[in-house]
Amino acid sequence: MSKILTLDSAVPLEWEVNGLKLAGLSWGDPNGRPLLALHGWLDNAASFFRLAPLLTDFRIVALDLTGHGQSDCRSADSSYQIWDDLPEIIGVLEALRWDTFDLVGHSRGAIIATLLAGAYPERVQHLVLLDAVAPQPVADKAFPQQIRKALQDKPRLLMRTNRVFVSCEEAVASRVRKGLSKSAAEQLVERNLRACLGGVTWTTDPRLHGASAVKLTEAQIRAVLESLNMPTLLMRAGDSVHQTAEYFESVQRSIDNLVVHTIDGGHHFHMESGAIEVAQLMQHFLLKINETEPAL
Repeated sequence: MSKILTLDSAVPLEWEVNGLKLAGLSWGDPNGRPLLALHGWLDNAASFFRLAPLLTDFRIVALDLTGHGQSDCRSADSSYQIWDDLPEIIGVLEALRWDTFDLVGHSRGAIIATLLAGAYPERVQHLVLLDAVAPQPVADKAFPQQIRKALQDKPRLLMRTNRVFVSCEEAVASRVRKGLSKSAAEQLVERNLRACLGGVTWTTDPRLHGASAVKLTEAQIRAVLESLNMPTLLMRAGDSVHQTAEYFESVQRSIDNLVVHTIDGGHHFHMESGAIEVAQLMQHFLLKINETEPAL
């Protein structure tokens, strides 16, 4: 499979945190401003292959979150709730020796980024959210049903095996049919496959398809959003089918220091033609405060 030059320029990284191998990719000057990037559901660090090389003055580190890409899957007794990734992310930050950093997340990664920034607002200098902000709230009365769904999903998904494809091209086509461009699908798929009997299969943990045992309430989500005291940039997809206008309006009311832009394209706009606009907006947003500081 052909590679895109911007992914070839990435430096592979690997850490061991809490007994798990975590993999990642890095772009930019090793001494540049630290920027941590978190990908979306069923994607991987290659999600930032087009965006990262367009950002100057940064050292960008993109993770394969657990159960994705080339990182380890969790043990059978573990889960994949959105906060389960936080201890490993903190471990990577400690390994990188990043006391403070900028943070960008896409989709599920944006939701995890919001939780991380809410828990450690003193460490996150700027927050950039791509087409998601927070999880949808679940009413208190729905808690028993949520637990039941998670209990039903877990044994079923522990027994489930991922689909086998005859070739990498067939796997790419499966992602293209779901709305990705071919070039974007190639980058994600190449990092998310392993050889198996009969061809290739996903490295993704099937349990990522399962219901979470616990969902946050509206009050809990509002508390997280209100704790975001850092400058926050939200870019929403003009053609996204993942979030409604009402969703974005509701979360905007709880974030004080928020800038919002709508980007033409679908949910993965940062991997496709919208990447240039996203990079320009991020570059201005992340650097403008330093530009306005008085000289010493």
